[in-house]
Amino acid sequence: MTSSEFNRLARAQRGDEAAFEELTTPYRHELQLHCYRILGSFQDAEDLLQETLLGAWRGLERFEGRSSLRAWLYTIATNRCLNWLRDGRRRPQPVAAGAGAAASENFSEISWLEPYPDRLLESVVDLEPGPEARYEAKEAVALAFVSGLQHLPPRQRAVLVLRDVLGFHADEVAEMLGSTPPSVNSALQRARSSLESRGASVAARQDSIAMPTSESERELVARFADAFLNDDVDGVLALLTDDAVISMPPEPLWRQGLADVGEFLRDRSAHRFDDWRFVETRANGQPAFAYYLRAAGEKDYARSGLFVLGLAEGRIASITRFADGPWLAECGVPERVG
Repeated sequence: MTSSEFNRLARAQRGDEAAFEELTTPYRHELQLHCYRILGSFQDAEDLLQETLLGAWRGLERFEGRSSLRAWLYTIATNRCLNWLRDGRRRPQPVAAGAGAAASENFSEISWLEPYPDRLLESVVDLEPGPEARYEAKEAVALAFVSGLQHLPPRQRAVLVLRDVLGFHADEVAEMLGSTPPSVNSALQRARSSLESRGASVAARQDSIAMPTSESERELVARFADAFLNDDVDGVLALLTDDAVISMPPEPLWRQGLADVGEFLRDRSAHRFDDWRFVETRANGQPAFAYYLRAAGEKDYARSGLFVLGLAEGRIASITRFADGPWLAECGVPERVG
């Protein structure tokens, strides 16, 4: 810590709330993202972030500086999340995958899955993970990765995020969890094996899903929006991979493959709302559209939810629809459009 940080810490330990705010504000978004990866829910992550900061404030007098302030905050956040997950009343278990579903990406199993607005990633994506990290920070927020984490036992989930995403050393993670380095390494190997056993490895698809930045990818996303809004089902299908999926958490809906997806879209088209509008945004490092519906007799369109697209090899591999939620305001889109 720098001398100014030591000064702020001393003031905060004497009860100066402004100094505490100055100390912890730089870590807020990365701690929220950490909680989101472990919990899979934006709202739960926000709640656990507040619990983390409250716990840090109450326990600040006991912080002796033997670890960095950042590592100490991660210790509190991780253990708050694990305690939350241990309370079975607060979180349902994943349901079994539907027939024919690819287990590694069946988001419908994770009824609590919510998107994470990209605007909140801006302050954390440039952070350098530790030397032992296997994932880039932004890659490890893709929906497929976060969904896959939810199938791991909580302790394995935490170990994998701390080691492979954030790059903490095994001895650091052991201290955070009150464990030993051999136990941490054993949990990490089991977690990696479990992820890889869920069909095609979630990790292997991150580069193609996470960051559509090329002109061709932007064109692909624009063509999807145009075809979807105009009920051009064949036009949408032409943009999809052969094994593309549609899911709508928390609904147990899951359609995979061009035939099933096409049948679903045609049925939706026959019972569609009269009017849609899309506003482009991003979530989970992926292209997304906030969608707006206009009720009969209304002039404006009301924000109703979000579509998140997963891209692979120049096509659309997944379409995940979320109903409106508190996280959507963080995507920087208006409540109503004309």
